Amino acid sequence: MTFANPGYLFLLLLLIPVIVWYLYELRKSDASVQLSDTTTLSAQPKSLRVWLLHVPFVLRVAVIAFLSIALARPQLTNRWSSESTEGIDIMMALDVSGTMLAEDLKPNRLEAAKQVASDFVIARPNDQIGLVIFAGESFTQCPLTTDHAVLVNLFKSVEYGMIEDGTAIGLGLANAVNRMKDSETKSKVVILLTDGSNNRGDIDPQTAAEIARTFGIRVYTVGVGSYGQARVPVNTPYGRKYVMADSEFDETTLRRIAETTGGQYFRATDNGSLKRIYEQIDQLEKTKLRVRQYSKHTENFAPFLYAALICLLLEVIIRYFVLRTISN
Repeated sequence: MTFANPGYLFLLLLLIPVIVWYLYELRKSDASVQLSDTTTLSAQPKSLRVWLLHVPFVLRVAVIAFLSIALARPQLTNRWSSESTEGIDIMMALDVSGTMLAEDLKPNRLEAAKQVASDFVIARPNDQIGLVIFAGESFTQCPLTTDHAVLVNLFKSVEYGMIEDGTAIGLGLANAVNRMKDSETKSKVVILLTDGSNNRGDIDPQTAAEIARTFGIRVYTVGVGSYGQARVPVNTPYGRKYVMADSEFDETTLRRIAETTGGQYFRATDNGSLKRIYEQIDQLEKTKLRVRQYSKHTENFAPFLYAALICLLLEVIIRYFVLRTISN
């Protein structure tokens, strides 16, 4: 049962001071008579008038209660609904080459990419998401999974130096495609993030894109790097030093990959733009939701209104006919 006007139920609170006032007045009006022996009086049966003495007040309280409930308009609800969610498969291909340590994004490109990608994963609970990392080689850090807590922890463990340096974009994309090609999910997506040009691996990026299109996989490519030069740490025999490197990569190839597969190309020049890119991809790849719902409300205030009228009628009868008093 629901109420169309639940605010009227607060009228029931008025009954508290009314009841307190009645009990106070009843106690104040009690008369006292001193008798030497009450045996005779206690043996006398109580009349009907004595039993009904407090009934009018009880009925008046009931009238107020039933009217308050009737004003709140109780309704009986018949409702059925069914919904089904269909998540999508997403493989994230992340570049972990040395240039991803450039500090034009804070604290560097790799850490910024990991943080934004982790937030993206947490915001999509219905999807199967996996992670492929690549540099000079590629391997699967996490297969497709709905256990996003595990995936986020694996993101945290990704760092430069896990695999041989270089940039094998084609190999990273092909690995991601291979991980989801047998999936029966209708919507399959790869998010490929890199800041370089393909210079390693046996698979050309365009060939990998053609393979992705064959399996109905869309690829969103994200190029990371500000315009101009960026500071990059370099390990030397004398410790870590910083060099200034041009922030350039093969945008043409990334655009072609996206166009071939029906995806889009984005460029992230700072932390804010990288976050907005993932938010845009999140909107483009919303989980499908089908909902069927039926509701029917039936007014149910009449029984409470009738009960109030009956109580009021009984109070009048008892107060003015059964407990009638004669006053001068």
